[in-house]
Formats: sequence, C-alpha cells, structure tokens
Amino acid sequence: MEVEGRNLPSPCVVVLVGPGAAGKSTWAAETFSGDLVVSSDRLRALVGAGEDDLAASADAFRLLEDVVRQRIGRRLTTVIDTLGLDRDRRLGWLAAAREAGVPCVAVGFDTPAEECRRRNRERVKRIPADVLSGQLKAWAAVKKELPGEGYDEILAPGALRVVPEAFVGAGEAVRRQAEQPTGLRFGLQLGSYTHKGGRATTGEWVRRVGRAAEAAGFDGIYVMDHFRQIPQVGRAWEDFLESWTTLAYLAACTERVRLGTLVSGITYRNVAHLGKIAATLDVLSGGRAVCGVGLAWFEQEHKAYGWEFPSVGDRYALLEDALQLLPVMWGPGNKPWRGKVLDVPETACYPRPLQDPLPLLLGGSGPRTLRLAARYADAANVFGDAAAVRRHASYLAAHTPAGRETPPQLTHLSTTLIGRQPREVDDLVELHRPRNQNPAKYAATVNAGSVSDQIGRFRELAEAGATEVMISLPNLDDDLTPLETAGEVIAAFR
Repeated sequence: MEVEGRNLPSPCVVVLVGPGAAGKSTWAAETFSGDLVVSSDRLRALVGAGEDDLAASADAFRLLEDVVRQRIGRRLTTVIDTLGLDRDRRLGWLAAAREAGVPCVAVGFDTPAEECRRRNRERVKRIPADVLSGQLKAWAAVKKELPGEGYDEILAPGALRVVPEAFVGAGEAVRRQAEQPTGLRFGLQLGSYTHKGGRATTGEWVRRVGRAAEAAGFDGIYVMDHFRQIPQVGRAWEDFLESWTTLAYLAACTERVRLGTLVSGITYRNVAHLGKIAATLDVLSGGRAVCGVGLAWFEQEHKAYGWEFPSVGDRYALLEDALQLLPVMWGPGNKPWRGKVLDVPETACYPRPLQDPLPLLLGGSGPRTLRLAARYADAANVFGDAAAVRRHASYLAAHTPAGRETPPQLTHLSTTLIGRQPREVDDLVELHRPRNQNPAKYAATVNAGSVSDQIGRFRELAEAGATEVMISLPNLDDDLTPLETAGEVIAAFR
C-alpha cells in the first residue's frame, strides 16, 4: 500500500475498500467534491427511512449500481463509497471502467481492528459488534486479493487529488524544479478584450494589464491577430482590438516585455507591408518586436471582410514566400525580390529594425508547417502536452537543414487557469465554466491547476524542449489578480 499522496487523472474510478468505521466516508468527504461520491449509506437514506435502514439495503445497492454504471459510461470521475468487500461488485466496477477507458484505483483502509471498534463504540448508531467482526475478518482476506484484481493502483488513504491529465506527474516535476532549477520564458497571450469597464476604458485596461504583466515577471505579451472574436473564445460581436495597433500601444505602456502576434494570418496583409509594420514596432519599442505568422484558418472572418480565402496549397506557397521575404525586408538595401507567388520590386524598409534579426515565429504544429519552421523561422509555436512537444522538438531537429547550426526554438501556447491552492482551483472552475459543461472537462480544457501544479506542468514542457510558454488566462478581467498568481509560477523558473 502506498502512503504518499498522489495525483490521479480525470476522469477515473476510485473504489473505497475497508470495514465499517475504518474512515472511508470521512476521508471521501474531505478529499473529493460531494458530487463525485456515490455513497451506499446516502442512497439507503434516499430509498429508505435513513442511512441505518438496513431493510432498504438491497434497493440502495441496486440504485448504486445503476448510478455508478451511468457515471462511468459518461466518463465522469466516480468515487464509490461502500464497504467494497464484495469481490464480484468490485470486479464489475473495474470492468465498467475498463470498458469506458477510464483508470480505476482501489483505496484500501487498513485501519487497525481495535481502532475500528473504538470508533464504532463512539457512534450514536453503532454497527452490531458481530457484524463489524465479520467485516474485519472479510477485510483481512480482501486486502490480499486486491493486488491480483487488476487495478491501475492500490493506494492507502492520504492526500489524493483527481486532476487533468497534464498534472498527473506534476508533483515529481515540482521536486525536480526545486532541486535542479531550469529557466523558462513566459509570455502572456491576450485573446479577449471584454472587461467590466467596457470599451470606454479598454485603453486603460490594456495599459494596466501590460504593466501588471511586467511586474509579475512575464517576458512577453502576445496578441491574437484577428478582426473579430474567434468562436473558440467568444462571440463574433464581442469587442476585439486590431493586433499591431494594440502592440504599438503596449510598447508605449511597457518597458521590458517583448511584443508580438500569435500569430498574423499570412493572408491578412500585403507581406511587404507586414514587414514594415513589424519593423516600425521594433524601432518604437526599443527592439522588442516579435513577428508571428501563420497559415490563416478562419474562413468566416475572410468572408466577413471581403478577403479571398485561398486553398491550403496556395496559402502554404504564400507562407513560404513570406518567411523568406520578411528577413529581406528587414535587411539592408533595396533590391527586388521574387518568390513563388510574391513579387516585390523594391524591398526598402527604413528605419530598419533594431534587432538583427527581428525574431520570426511560425505558428502551427503540422508536419508541413514544422518543416517550414525548421528552414526559415527563429521559433515554432505549438500546442499539446509534454509528449507532443517532445515529438515536435524531435521533428524540428530531424528536418533542420545541414547548413543551420541549431533548430528553431520551440514555444508553447496554452489556456491556463491558476489558483493558489486546490480549493481555489475548484472554485475558479465552478465560477468560469459554461453552465452546461462538466467541471472536469472544463478544467482539462483550460489546464486548471494550482501554482504547484503549473510549476510541474511547465517544468515538464521545458524538459520536453519548450524554451518559452505563452499562457492565456481565462479569468483575466478588471481584477488583475490572475497576473499576480501567475507571477508565483514564473518565480519558480527564475
């Protein structure tokens, strides 16, 4: 039996096993949200005259089996709070978890017999002494059976949490970061401009966010380059600022952070003009611009603005030309440039950027995009967990041309909801999740975790090859506390 606390992946099935008065219900109530716990005692009270109405036991267990089956079938974390001494029932729950593709663990309550009897004597309504003796005898046999039944883990009661998959290994990663710290850059992505003050105070809000981000230790601020809100984030009619104008404003509001787009769709602007915009920002910001570019994907946005939305092949041809043209625009001279689809008679761009080179970041994690990044970009921005980042890093290294000394850097973008402690994380999930969305699914979507969880996740991303992580904070509004909380994560990498 393991004694130390563990992080379990969400969803999972947790089977409590042990005699009466061993502490199962107390531990479950202290460890899990009540919505996750299916209790035979509570169901007995539901179908009978109370939790001690033994005549209702058969009906209560029939109901429990139905509830457990329904929850596991919906892939919901389910904590089964019964004696757990019936082998056939345990194996049935385990089989249901396997069928649903959900991990299943058993938690064994090996409470000494005398302690169980002492607790029972203190109860208002005691378990009959002979019944408890029978349970204690059964438990002695069951605890020998559990290791052979096929659970993913058999745990002892203790500090245990069910967390999104991204945080399952966070505890060990936090220890590695404390013992052998590694550096990591952090960027803040702004993908929404809706705030309580409304558009009359949007400029002031952006200024406050920029300064607070610097104070929290962020290394960069990045904005989405769209002209209307994207459906993954909000509604089309929500206030949404033009990206490069916003970056220019942030340049005047901040002193240190790098400023860039994540990322500029290559179809949105004449590419030579985009080069001029980025160079201007670099000069006005004192050499802090990052030019992020990508294939462009939002067809409805193109239609709304009357732009052509070329085929994937045509957009890739344009993107490859752009990746070659932009550094020419930022270099000396005024020579003509011609690519597969672009023809620029004069590449004059003065003043030239202060940075040489001005960083060129390519967004996207498909093989074709990564191959372009390996050839032309300074950084590739990707999504996914640590395993995905490791795969992308290997792919970049394998496809980096022989004449290039090192592969492009790998940056990572994720939505990140941070609470200082687990209970605060639960509260934030409940506050911000859509009304009809299961809390666990929302928590996974926004990578909801404590400061410690996030330190572990980012350490794993750094070990996988990420040099910078950009985070979008879904709870960033007029209250800038989320930036302060993020600063506690950033401090662990300084």
